[in-house]
Amino acid sequence: MAVTPKETVVPFILDAEGTGVEQTLRVPGSHEFRTDAYPAFGGRDAAPSPLFYALGALTSCNQVTASLVAKDLGIRLGRFDFRIQGDLDTAVLVGGAEGNANFDRVEVVARIETDATPEQFAEFEREVDRRCPVSQLFRRSGTEYVTNWTQVELATVDA
Repeated sequence: MAVTPKETVVPFILDAEGTGVEQTLRVPGSHEFRTDAYPAFGGRDAAPSPLFYALGALTSCNQVTASLVAKDLGIRLGRFDFRIQGDLDTAVLVGGAEGNANFDRVEVVARIETDATPEQFAEFEREVDRRCPVSQLFRRSGTEYVTNWTQVELATVDA
């Protein structure tokens, strides 16, 4: 019996090739990007580390999810400002120690322009966290995951 995929499932496909610690990644028929590592990890620092991409994916996915949630809640959004910090103990990655090679802690600080009421903003923040696939990857990974979102008066409106 053939398995029929869910109508709501979207496949995300990525091809990659590389040598050493450098890699070129391609979204078939679309985008291309590169990764490298710091010299301490055997790289040349010629492109962002995969760890920076992971943290960047977290902020970007939060912003995309926020747009979807804002539409559902009927609130408007303007500018987003994110600062993210991931604390990584390199003992497992570099030294081969036993344990989890994951970030010990990740903190996302966000300032978001919106016309939401304080109650709507609290619901907005909860829903973005619940619905964002990348947030859930970090939350469920065992890392200490902290968010600090601040509502800012709407000065500009998204297109």
